[in-house]
Amino acid sequence: MWRTWILSAAMVAVAAVVLLTGAFDVTSVVTAVLLLVFAWVTSPLFFPHHVDDATARRDAATRGVPVVYWRPGCTFCIRLRATLCTRARRAIWVNIWRDPAATARVREVNGGNETVPTVFIGDVSHTNPDPRWLRDQLV
Repeated sequence: MWRTWILSAAMVAVAAVVLLTGAFDVTSVVTAVLLLVFAWVTSPLFFPHHVDDATARRDAATRGVPVVYWRPGCTFCIRLRATLCTRARRAIWVNIWRDPAATARVREVNGGNETVPTVFIGDVSHTNPDPRWLRDQLV
């Protein structure tokens, strides 16, 4: 899905322009590196592998782990993912832009809005939870 990559592609393009117009001085190289890191963090590559909503619900019930609904470019999702560090792989991540059933579930618990991150632990939803709280749930 192209909109998933827009922000990351823009950052890569800006980094290339900075390098090409900066004559590879220290400032332009540092700026380009920071832009490339930002591009990676805002890309889907920063998040664990996406699964569909039905699989996520089934696996979460079997393994007893949370399901995190997210979307690319969401700063709150990025903050949550960054705070969880390696524990993020213990949760199941569902990209709502790739799964209409996931979008419907998020809208259902958020008054019709696609507010993410929305975390389900069992049947209980938590909209934009404190990242430290979720980290404690993933012990």
